[in-house]
Amino acid sequence: MDKDPGKVPLERALSKLGAASRSRTREWILAGRLRVNGRTVRDPMCRVTPETDSFTVDGKPVARDERLAIMLNKPGSVVTTRSDEKGRRTVFDLLPPELRKLHPAGRLDMASTGLLILTNDTRFSAFLTDPANAIPRVYAVTAAGRVTPEELRKAGEGIMDAGELLKPSRITPRKISGRESHLTVELTEGKNREIRRLFGALGHEVVKLKRIAFGGLKLGELQPGRYRRLTGEEIRSCFAAFNPVR
Repeated sequence: MDKDPGKVPLERALSKLGAASRSRTREWILAGRLRVNGRTVRDPMCRVTPETDSFTVDGKPVARDERLAIMLNKPGSVVTTRSDEKGRRTVFDLLPPELRKLHPAGRLDMASTGLLILTNDTRFSAFLTDPANAIPRVYAVTAAGRVTPEELRKAGEGIMDAGELLKPSRITPRKISGRESHLTVELTEGKNREIRRLFGALGHEVVKLKRIAFGGLKLGELQPGRYRRLTGEEIRSCFAAFNPVR
């Protein structure tokens, strides 16, 4: 695992900051015009930290975009990618042009809905997605059929699937019937399609999956397809372990 997940190749760094495209940055690097912390770097793959390192071109500081994070209520049938080869709508189609340079901190699959964070701060997104930080993600789950107490016990102990242990940190039944089961599931790692795989291994198809909380941040009344900006105070209170560098 990368010891500093906030680092990116130099050729990507300025695009992360909204300052220049990768191709323009590479031109500057190869021409010896770009300096990092006062030192000329000629390797486009040299790893740097965009938010804290200093960048100059021809001796002039590189202008940076303001750090920004938003919360989006992702609707269904929308993919969490910048572009889609199948022509499906993406979360970026829901945003105005000035916000389309943000990147998602983690993903929700196409059928899943709910809370998605997008940001231009690579340190913040790395913090959110690093399993070592064990940031809780809470989901409202509707599964087909009756999920029995024995199945809940098995899920709580963890189930092996494709060589991975699927184990929610908490699973709470809300309403159980013969037709379907409504539960709240909390994860702290977020393996690929973990909840769908977990219930599938128990013999129950997940028919609805909505992320309702991420850390201390709650989706609340934000409507599907809508977004709002997260304030610095909100980020500090909802993700207390994150230490933004000023």
